Amino acid sequence: MISAELPGTQATSNSVQSRILLVDDNPTNLKVLSESIRGQGWTTLVATDGETAIEQTSYAKPDLILLDVMMPGIDGFETCRRLKKSPDTASIPVIFMTALTDIVDRVKGLELGAVDYITKPFQQEEVVARVRLHLRLSYLNRTLEHRNSELELLNQTLEQRVADRTQELSCSIDELKETQLQLIQSEKMSALGQLVAGICHEINNPVSFINGNVDCITSYVEELSKLLRMYQAEIPEPSEQIINFVEDVDLEYLLEDLPKLVNSMRKGANRISDISSSMRILARGDKTHKVEAQLHETLDSAILLLQHRLKANEQRPAIQMRKHYGDLPPILCYPGQLNQVFMNILANAVDAFEESNKGISYEELEESPNVIDVTTQHENNSITIYLQDNGPGMPDAVKAKVFEHLFTTKAVGKGTGLGLSISHQIVVDTHGGSLSCDSNPGKGTTFTITLPLQ
Repeated sequence: MISAELPGTQATSNSVQSRILLVDDNPTNLKVLSESIRGQGWTTLVATDGETAIEQTSYAKPDLILLDVMMPGIDGFETCRRLKKSPDTASIPVIFMTALTDIVDRVKGLELGAVDYITKPFQQEEVVARVRLHLRLSYLNRTLEHRNSELELLNQTLEQRVADRTQELSCSIDELKETQLQLIQSEKMSALGQLVAGICHEINNPVSFINGNVDCITSYVEELSKLLRMYQAEIPEPSEQIINFVEDVDLEYLLEDLPKLVNSMRKGANRISDISSSMRILARGDKTHKVEAQLHETLDSAILLLQHRLKANEQRPAIQMRKHYGDLPPILCYPGQLNQVFMNILANAVDAFEESNKGISYEELEESPNVIDVTTQHENNSITIYLQDNGPGMPDAVKAKVFEHLFTTKAVGKGTGLGLSISHQIVVDTHGGSLSCDSNPGKGTTFTITLPLQ
């Protein structure tokens, strides 16, 4: 007797005995086969026809089947076909047993899925050798399938890890871009703040001097005017020299126009002071903490700084800036940063007008002027600002990328693609609000900013 020392095929204290299903209608054949199989430590299962064999595999699945070709009822070929058709039994090796020597029948059986043939009358050594061989092959196939399953699982795990790592890297890149954006903004605001602070300081000194002296000049002009009127009353008939000089200087016009001239000087000095204040708001760092601010003042500051771009020129009439301000409470924010947001959006609207106005006559633009509407409203615990223009609008493909880092539709040298990206970061990340864009080609663009009060 030769023992089958195969993992999973020999009965040991740690393994299950291999089960061999014998299917034959001849009791003598079954007895001979059983003795040969049991002598190797394998367990035998017995069936005398094909239908019984199929039924038996449903509750006691064998590791290998020895199947007689010629049997009553369904023959071995049909039995094999049904076994191979079922997913539960398709992998069980089938060895046909036959006394037939016709090569056609052998080919038919192999085509149906059989792995081998044993010719009757049986030779014990041949039966044992073939069974042992196919048990080993079956075991190796199962091991290979198991290894393939493990490899597939490993591949899936690796793919998942690669996907996770790719996602992590993508997030890291996004964070790096955001950090880069913050550094650019920080450096820009820091440099701009230092420059503007120095300029504003230099401007404020002479402006303060002018404002202080204008009040004195106004007082002096009023007193001199009174004095001249008194002289005219006291000396109704002045000398010819005085009369000629009064006519030369047009004294009445001078006395009427001089207060207006002084008042214009005061307005000019106040405008310079307002511009200086707006520049300080734009350039302030706001690095330490939020402060209470009136958004209307911040909006007015941004509009004032853009006033030179709104004025009429040779190509177009003035861009109309219409304000629809609601009743807004003070908001806790970084005014300088919000001023930058308003400047970026409004400047983009002006850029869009300049681009779309090409090829349109001055007269046509007078009939359909460029308009920017600035609307504010207070609802519940938030403030909403609508910045709407009647410009060319934008297609969906552009609108989808409008807040992306470094995305721009402007020509080289006319835009960096940072303005709206920085604006989105300021509104969403820094202030916990929202910034959205609604636009359609030919129907203008609306940017909606929502800011929490706290």
